[in-house]
Amino acid sequence: MGRRRHSVQREYQPDPLFQRVDVARFINHLMRKGKKSLAQKIFYRATKIIKEKTKKEPLEIFEKAIKNVGPLMEVRSRRIGGANYQIPFEVPEKRRFSLACRWLIEAAKKRKGKPMEERLALELIDASNNQGEAVKKRETVHKMAEANKAFAHFATFKKKKK
Repeated sequence: MGRRRHSVQREYQPDPLFQRVDVARFINHLMRKGKKSLAQKIFYRATKIIKEKTKKEPLEIFEKAIKNVGPLMEVRSRRIGGANYQIPFEVPEKRRFSLACRWLIEAAKKRKGKPMEERLALELIDASNNQGEAVKKRETVHKMAEANKAFAHFATFKKKKK
């Protein structure tokens, strides 16, 4: 039985423009040093750029990008019998969204020479087409999980009480 307290699930307010909770959560991931209005400007400008470049609804592109980048499986390190094993686990929905946001933003930051809103827009467009750095990251995580499938039986392994 765990001794630590359970985390409190927080309620998110929808963003002011689209009235969506997932967009608000993405903006919170984008935010640096508490500057939410700047993060909102970057995201909303990126949606305008997406609309200009693709002639599609930017929120559809955003949803598709999040869906394509979010990992289904990941590996966690676990010490069993003096050895460390990389054990594949299924990723819960909330963590999947958080990882997708984090990877999209990291990939956008790595693109140099353009303003952040443009880099973010390009990364979202690429991710919605199953391309780009963030999708590569998901693929490497899936490959790790696939390679360590042999240790999946340790996922339910518990020590026997004496």
